[in-house]
Amino acid sequence: TGEIAIRGPQVMQGYYKNPEVTNASFTPDGWLRTGDLGHRDTDGFFFVTGRIKELIIKGGENIAPREIDEALLEHDAVLEAAAFARDCKDYGQRVEACVRLKDGKTISEDELRAFCTSRIGAYKTPDHIYFLEDLPKGPSGKVQRMKLLDMVS
Repeated sequence: TGEIAIRGPQVMQGYYKNPEVTNASFTPDGWLRTGDLGHRDTDGFFFVTGRIKELIIKGGENIAPREIDEALLEHDAVLEAAAFARDCKDYGQRVEACVRLKDGKTISEDELRAFCTSRIGAYKTPDHIYFLEDLPKGPSGKVQRMKLLDMVS
């Protein structure tokens, strides 16, 4: 698992009128750093598992928010879930999450945290889970994880 980088004639030339971002996106030998995290399986297929800027670094350990999302989504009461980082003086960052429940379903935060702990362990389990009516989404319909901290602060 690591950052995905690509190189070749299909790679973009740069960001329009933004040389600083362009320079930061390319390595000196021409590889485009996509900002995506992923891995390649034994058959050579690539799998994108998240974004570097969304990575949660708790006590020096890298935690992919998507892993937490998937654990929360395993519960039959949860319709949508998105984990995110909150600054923490003890660990650097801590894990928190927002969920949207399915219509007519209920569950307490403690019950959902216990469920999460059974799937991914205490270290990755969110310290706090917020219940929202809806999660913010972009034009493509994907949850905008980076907006969640501001919504619940």
